[in-house]
Amino acid sequence: MAWLKIGELAKRSGCSIQTIRYYEKEGLISAPARTDGNFRVYDTPALEKLAFIKNCRALDLTLDEIKQLMALQHLPGTPCEKVNDMIDAHLKIVESRIADLQKLHADLKVLRQKCGHARPIEQCGILDELSPKSHSRN
Repeated sequence: MAWLKIGELAKRSGCSIQTIRYYEKEGLISAPARTDGNFRVYDTPALEKLAFIKNCRALDLTLDEIKQLMALQHLPGTPCEKVNDMIDAHLKIVESRIADLQKLHADLKVLRQKCGHARPIEQCGILDELSPKSHSRN
């Protein structure tokens, strides 16, 4: 079995050393073996777990959700409804965030139209619109 020091594991996984140590602390990856010189050394399963965690984080899954998924991986005969439910709930959150971002986009476009061309700052329609005094006039 090939052992990797934490620097090499970080390089191969694309995770920082601090992130790897954090995942250890959170129980996402097992505490590593130690060399006689007390260096952390990791095996191939640790690298595979980091790849799994990184894929989950790319989907914005929380560490708790990742822990649940990892626990389910150890129960191969279990129906995957829990995984589907988790992803469905996550989809609803993402859809809500998309709606919020679309509203933000529309609000910014309206705000941008308040100042169509370069003016002196004291005549800036955007700053005027953002100013509390403009809201008291409405």
